[in-house]
Amino acid sequence: MPQRSSRVSSHWLLLLLVLSCCCFPGLIQAATIIHAGRLIDGRSDEPMLQVSIMVEEGRITQVVRGYREPGDGDTLIKLTEHTVMPGLMDMHTHLQSQFSKDAYTERFFMDEADYALRSTVYARATLLAGFTTVRDLGDNGTNSVALRKAIDQGWVPGPRIFTAGKSIATTGGHADPTNGLKGDYRRDTGPLEGVINGVDDARKAVRQRYKDGADLIKLTATGGVLSLAASGQNPQFTDEELIAIVATAKDYGMRVAVHAHGTEGIKRAVLAGVDSIEHGTFMTDEVIQLMKEKGTYWVPTNMAGEWVADKAKEPGYFPEVVRPKAAAIGPLMKETFKKGYAAGVKIAFGTDSGVSPHGQNAHEFELMVEGGMPPMKAIQSATLEAARLLKIEQRLGTVEPQKVADLVAVKGNPLENIKLMKDVVFVMKDGTVYKKP
Repeated sequence: MPQRSSRVSSHWLLLLLVLSCCCFPGLIQAATIIHAGRLIDGRSDEPMLQVSIMVEEGRITQVVRGYREPGDGDTLIKLTEHTVMPGLMDMHTHLQSQFSKDAYTERFFMDEADYALRSTVYARATLLAGFTTVRDLGDNGTNSVALRKAIDQGWVPGPRIFTAGKSIATTGGHADPTNGLKGDYRRDTGPLEGVINGVDDARKAVRQRYKDGADLIKLTATGGVLSLAASGQNPQFTDEELIAIVATAKDYGMRVAVHAHGTEGIKRAVLAGVDSIEHGTFMTDEVIQLMKEKGTYWVPTNMAGEWVADKAKEPGYFPEVVRPKAAAIGPLMKETFKKGYAAGVKIAFGTDSGVSPHGQNAHEFELMVEGGMPPMKAIQSATLEAARLLKIEQRLGTVEPQKVADLVAVKGNPLENIKLMKDVVFVMKDGTVYKKP
């Protein structure tokens, strides 16, 4: 008897479920249907015309030709005069800050809470510009981890963040936080603060980043433009230190991004097996060949070069130790991009936003096209290629069924006018609409 009662109960539960779905159709998950006049899916070299994209529970479920009519309860978004694309990805940002004349002194007047709250403004501007995923490549070591959590929890709007936390440098290197400071402010720094000297320090710094909650490792293999130090291109890590960092990062499942302007620093980093070179200003033909052989990605950051070169013309904007570096390196980055792209180096989109203002990231597309890259390849560098660099191409980077529903749109055809990428009018991240016409 008890077994029969159990079977009867199961049948009644099934009947009740069927009746509830018929009588209360709202219980059935409704879909969002997007009518796209043009679709750049991130993978194909040609766009599709008049496409319907179905989104359910934050995922793309179908991509079909023609405009499919919505069912009861479905939401229709008409973008028939627009080009729809995967959510854009910027592989080099700094959401904690934004450069200004006060950038070198604000650390004396701002608490960590100030940085954290301000970074939410920069995160929102980035998302609304169409960039639904970013790598954050260097902050005070805690801000981007907290910001990532706040965004993931839905506390504030912003892009999906993959963060390196505090960049790793050597004493006096580009990311040494005490560069240029005097007196009591020139304190000793070590692996905890991201400053290393020797192989043991290198391993400890990587493990500290892992402990802090970073997703990847960022190190400054050469001098930099904006640091308060004389050289913008000298190598700043030994081969042994680089090898130790890469090996330890691999042990912890972390990829390695490397700031590098000078030729020797780039070469050492590539030979050590890093995943990406950021900036790469003085790349030679030998370095380019090495990067192709190793499969190393290049994140050019043309915008940063253009921006610092322009600001170097303003007397007093930069400290005098910075100004000649900015004036010299900026123009060279454009020429290097032309050479690197023509040679076939793998390129992922990145801007170094935080140097230039947040939310203006799409200007990089213009500079890439000016450097000889076709518009479709430039867009793919910020979609599928960026996803490949992050090793997330199975869930992001293209508009295909089962992918996460990160979608953006511009009015018109950016393949004919790349400047349209600067006016994103529709942003969906994880199936949630943050901006629409």
